[in-house]
Amino acid sequence: MNIKIRKRSLTIETTYHEGGPVAQTPLKLAAACAVIENPYAGRYEPDLMPFMAELRSLGTLLAQELVDTLGKENIEVYSKAAIVGVDGEMEHGAVWHEAGGWAMRSLLGEPKAIVPASKAVAHCGYRLMVPLHYIHAAYVRSHFNSMEIGIQDAPRPKEILFALLMGTGGRVHSRLGGLLKEQVSVHDGQR
Repeated sequence: MNIKIRKRSLTIETTYHEGGPVAQTPLKLAAACAVIENPYAGRYEPDLMPFMAELRSLGTLLAQELVDTLGKENIEVYSKAAIVGVDGEMEHGAVWHEAGGWAMRSLLGEPKAIVPASKAVAHCGYRLMVPLHYIHAAYVRSHFNSMEIGIQDAPRPKEILFALLMGTGGRVHSRLGGLLKEQVSVHDGQR
């Protein structure tokens, strides 16, 4: 099986303020998406492991695009997402957990925090809100954020839209306490 890409997109959001003072360094969030043919659309396939393994190359392609866009040294948050066309099933999107997460961890120097995710089986043009977390510790509250992904003409019924997301920091004007990134000390991916 070969991964057949119909289209790709790169979205960058830059936030200067949220109604308060202008941030000294604007927050950049970016999403790299690829729309591919779903090789299992319309049928049940008991073994999805070969598909998951093959998707590592797509994960690397999208992760590298984000690293090149934002700069590896600037990346503080990440996430992944999949929108499966209606002829597919949720598990066709779940293959991205390993493939997309592995690719980002590999390029970012093996950060330990869980890579959050969102997925859906949906119609063409569906938009999905995707959670973002700090790459080194899951409990850094200032970095809990989200970004919307989607492409107007995707996924078609026999396609899957896969996305990786990265960003340069926490929320602009974050002031709700909790663990700060400077306080991360355990390095277990949690605290």
